[in-house]
Amino acid sequence: MSKLIRTAATVATAIVGVTFAGCSGSGGGDIATVNDQHITKATFDQRLESSPTAKQVLTQLVQQALIDQYAKDQNVVIAQGDIDKKEAEIKSRYPPGQFNQILQQQGLTEADVQIILRQQLIIEKFVAPQVHVSDKDIKAYFDKNHATLDKPEQVRARHILVADEKTADMIEAKLKAGGNFAALAKQYSTDPSTKVKGGELGFFGPGQMVAPFQAAAFALPVGGISAPVKSPFGWHVINVEEKKPAVKATLASSRASILQTLTQQQEQQQIPIFLSNLRNKANIQVNDVRFKELFPPPLPTPPPAASPAAASPAPAKS
Repeated sequence: MSKLIRTAATVATAIVGVTFAGCSGSGGGDIATVNDQHITKATFDQRLESSPTAKQVLTQLVQQALIDQYAKDQNVVIAQGDIDKKEAEIKSRYPPGQFNQILQQQGLTEADVQIILRQQLIIEKFVAPQVHVSDKDIKAYFDKNHATLDKPEQVRARHILVADEKTADMIEAKLKAGGNFAALAKQYSTDPSTKVKGGELGFFGPGQMVAPFQAAAFALPVGGISAPVKSPFGWHVINVEEKKPAVKATLASSRASILQTLTQQQEQQQIPIFLSNLRNKANIQVNDVRFKELFPPPLPTPPPAASPAAASPAPAKS
């Protein structure tokens, strides 16, 4: 439910611009049967390998190998603690449990995330010396984007979602009689992503929830419980837990976030250059004709142009 009423970034954006496809090996034979008609693993593999996804997976696997080789050649060592810190930082951007849900939706495991983050940190070590953000750059960004840096009022709330008004009225009555909101959310809410957390939605600002829900939540005082609120998803009972007032941005208060934004922008410009250089220097042999065009041999470097003096002989003296 919160996924539907909240705009959520994908894990690929939060982590890196590269995703991983994991494969579990299995033997030959049939992968399935349909009324005694056999679907062989060979047929299944052939169909997979002929799909556009196969090219993406092969490109990612080659890229993974190139980055690992670069780290080994350059003696780049990434500590496990740095990987864990990076993962914890990303998880902190999501409400409890949502990070793991997104991983499941994208078919990623914890091991995949650790590999992705390790490779990101390797790339960052190469890219970091190429990144230069000055005080002038930060000031120019602040002047241009001042309005977007202001922080609007935010609300932290719980909700219980049910299908009909009668059930919502019953839940509201239980709450007014002293019922525990988290316990009732676990018992009655039809929102699978929040009911296990007692209806917890975390902080949200204007525009992040559907209009009726937003209007009710922002109108409630801290500790208040709403009357049933109808939205396209059903009927909500809302409990406001905390509010943060709007904050006007200053250059000092925005400096760290602007520095991070500009650094990331420059890194995103440098990463394709880094990966392209790795590919151009590598000897990549593709044995399957279906994937030959993915890694064409680099163009030969043209010989240096001859200088004018060397190109034409000096005139003879008369």
